Amino acid sequence: MKSPVIGVIGGSGLYQMPGLAGVREVEVKTPFGKTSDRLIRGRLGDADLVFLPRHGKGHRWLPTEINFRANIFALKKLGVERIISVSAVGSLREEIAPGHLVVPDQFIDRTTQRSSTFFGRGVVAHVSLANPFCSDLSKILISAARQEGAEVHSGGTYLCMEGPQFSTRAESHLYRAWGAHVVGMTNLQEAKLAREAEICFGTLALATDYDCWNEHAGDVEIEHVLTVLKQNVALAQRTIARASTELSAARSCGCVSALKDAIITERARIPKKIRAELKPIIGKYL
Repeated sequence: MKSPVIGVIGGSGLYQMPGLAGVREVEVKTPFGKTSDRLIRGRLGDADLVFLPRHGKGHRWLPTEINFRANIFALKKLGVERIISVSAVGSLREEIAPGHLVVPDQFIDRTTQRSSTFFGRGVVAHVSLANPFCSDLSKILISAARQEGAEVHSGGTYLCMEGPQFSTRAESHLYRAWGAHVVGMTNLQEAKLAREAEICFGTLALATDYDCWNEHAGDVEIEHVLTVLKQNVALAQRTIARASTELSAARSCGCVSALKDAIITERARIPKKIRAELKPIIGKYL
């Protein structure tokens, strides 16, 4: 029986996945340049797992510098059908305390300097992003995290800001007024590109602080953020390991066919070079 192929993108604090068997590093060429680092392949139980450190080993890339297109394209080339994205976030809600996990279901985009589509250069596609996270994958992540003893918040809006600076106090209050629950700097582009690549996408957001709206909790300090992260990394790793046992190879969600009617360019007008470059993504529709 076919095994599920799971991609794990680790953010701040999560640079590896313990328990992998048959580990090997893979360098994947993409039309969009180099990935953040080499990808790590292995077996986690019955699943094939591909791990990618989002900021590179040693945390070398700013959120804006991350080559999101190369990262997601490389995972697609390696057969990944589900991505679990692990990220540190600031909490914008009293009930989401530092140390809690959030599995969000919506986004607000506050980024301005990033490429977030595989398309252009002679081919146009418009995928639906009304529900940017895969609900099937998110349900499994919520269940797995709770079984591992985590305090998990089901659903919520992730506001993705440009960074690398943390929010001003005025921005933090604005984000709360907009109804956002957590604030981070990385996940939005991953979700958009995963949808174009027909990959299921879910996030484990690790709350490390109260951003700066909660003056009683103090302003965001990187030392405190890293301390909370270290406490949560093992929990995130256990959650991923448990979730991987609950994922079958078969998928029945809408992510599987997100591109089916999204490519609107006349097929004869799509440049041959682009056809070849994007074959892992659009090949079955041309």
